[in-house]
Amino acid sequence: MQRLKISQIELTFSDGCELYIQNCRQRNLRDATIEHYRQSCNQFFKFFDADLPLNQLNQTMYNAYVVYLRERLTNDVSINSYLRDLITILHYLMLNEYLTPFKMQSIKVDKAPVETYTDQELKSLLKKPNIKQCSFSEYQAWVITCLLFSTGIRQHSLMELKVCDIDFDNNYLNIRVTKTRKPLLVPLNQSVINILSEFLRYRHHHNKDDWLFCNVYGQKLLKSTCYNMLYRYNKQRGIETTGLHRYRHTFAKQWIINGGNVVTLSRLLGHSSLDITQNYISLLVSDLSKQVDEINLLDKFIGKKYIKMKGR
Repeated sequence: MQRLKISQIELTFSDGCELYIQNCRQRNLRDATIEHYRQSCNQFFKFFDADLPLNQLNQTMYNAYVVYLRERLTNDVSINSYLRDLITILHYLMLNEYLTPFKMQSIKVDKAPVETYTDQELKSLLKKPNIKQCSFSEYQAWVITCLLFSTGIRQHSLMELKVCDIDFDNNYLNIRVTKTRKPLLVPLNQSVINILSEFLRYRHHHNKDDWLFCNVYGQKLLKSTCYNMLYRYNKQRGIETTGLHRYRHTFAKQWIINGGNVVTLSRLLGHSSLDITQNYISLLVSDLSKQVDEINLLDKFIGKKYIKMKGR
């Protein structure tokens, strides 16, 4: 009779990816995050054989994948997105001794300037439509635009809002769903409170557990529905640029330009650390540079006088 012995199970690259997906579920990551990693894995399989023995994956193959991406993609940000996901998965496999460790790094990318709405665009987008003539979709898009610009909240948080999340007594918005999974209380100014109060009269909600923003049937907005609604809204006002996250950038920019406190901004945006907020600000430097000339602190105290140096 053959003696029993412990044998090493040979895992494939596909098995390794699946192990990481299972780990994401164990950590209770959001469905959207898990789906993102699964889509990235499908992209990896276009280069790496899904049945490749995991123990054969090495630094040479990783470097070859970097070259592969650079030959097919022109956007360095997209390249780094795939590389970061692959590095994350492989680091997990290395940490759990499924894979022999080797060095990996993403490529260097120049930080792109943050895209924001211009003052002129904001004037067009924030102008209230004629309620007697516009559709509910257009009116709701205007309300969403005002809320996004006033608070800088993320799209996912916006879509998860319910009527009960508005505290009209204390002028607060309760953000239950956030990126950090920590609930966030966002103060609302009186202008947006008035807008939301009027909106609810037209929203015709049945109870406070109804979704704050909805489709024409009163159901929860889908991500695509929300995007298309705001895309049409922008186009109607002659604004070619669009994007919900652009309002978050615009909110941060306007906050800083108008003398807002960085620490307060960090809390309002729900950032996990002040470093993330500082990164936001650094990307806004190109837009803020003109403020340096307008607010010339040196001229304020010495005047526009030039000191002549005596020659030797």
